[in-house]
Amino acid sequence: MISIAIDGPAGAGKSTIAKRLSAEFGFIYVDTGALYRAVGLYALRQGLTQLNAQTVPPLLPQITVKLKFVDGLQRVFLNDQDVSEAIRQNEVSMAASDVSAIPAVREFLFELQRNIAKENNIVMDGRDIGTVVLPNADVKIFLTASPEVRARRRHLELLEKGQSVDFQQLLEEIKTRDHNDSTRAVAPLKQAEDAVLVDSSDLTLEEAVSAAADTVRRVLHQKGKRL
Repeated sequence: MISIAIDGPAGAGKSTIAKRLSAEFGFIYVDTGALYRAVGLYALRQGLTQLNAQTVPPLLPQITVKLKFVDGLQRVFLNDQDVSEAIRQNEVSMAASDVSAIPAVREFLFELQRNIAKENNIVMDGRDIGTVVLPNADVKIFLTASPEVRARRRHLELLEKGQSVDFQQLLEEIKTRDHNDSTRAVAPLKQAEDAVLVDSSDLTLEEAVSAAADTVRRVLHQKGKRL
């Protein structure tokens, strides 16, 4: 099996590029952020306003999260309900950042992620895939972009979905997530020592996909592996 790990901060385009790579190489795409979003969504639906190591773990026995691949697309199921769209709400993004810092939640989802990688050729994206989840991944990419660029992309994405969100608010939320993800005690966001940095700040989507794909081919060739 071949595993490709893509890490990076919120809004860097990890999921978009990971999906494109999985389609190009015929691999399964695993959006680990969606798993944390599902847990965050459940906690919000239970009326929690503080998501921490005291409030969230007691909910975990009530939660079943599954990834199903329908017509080649990943769908996320929370307690047998398809929540693939619901987990993309802006408030769920912040909730996902909060729950991902909780050790019990990470342990809860850890084996699910690793088992998928053991059984399939995969492209997996997240915050700590190359450093913690798949430290022996064949290819590691750290994808980033400036906070302003990421906020602008997110703003356009939400406008296209008919959601009106203040740009400055989005920018502050992204900076807050960057700080929280990078400074948390458990599995903080950081570039793995053997990861290739791809900065998409000045790249179009097609250029970023091409840069990532070229990186995958180059690294696998260096390791004597073939797609």
